[in-house]
Amino acid sequence: MSQHTPHELHEEFPDKAAKIQELKASNPHFARLADEYHEVNRAVHRAETNVEPMDQLAETELRKKRAHLKDEIVRMFD
Repeated sequence: MSQHTPHELHEEFPDKAAKIQELKASNPHFARLADEYHEVNRAVHRAETNVEPMDQLAETELRKKRAHLKDEIVRMFD
């Protein structure tokens, strides 16, 4: 398995790295969203690399969940 996992928050928003750290430390809701995003992102990566294969529908649903979480996170940057 590749050590590189695409779509990590710090890779998606490199200009927001400090803001992400600040919000994780100061906002419990943001911290929960970031943790959930991380877990879903890892699950998508494991499915994509066939480490933990799953059917296409389940993988698609995980991708949708990841996108929804990312949208919520982005709204909190302002």
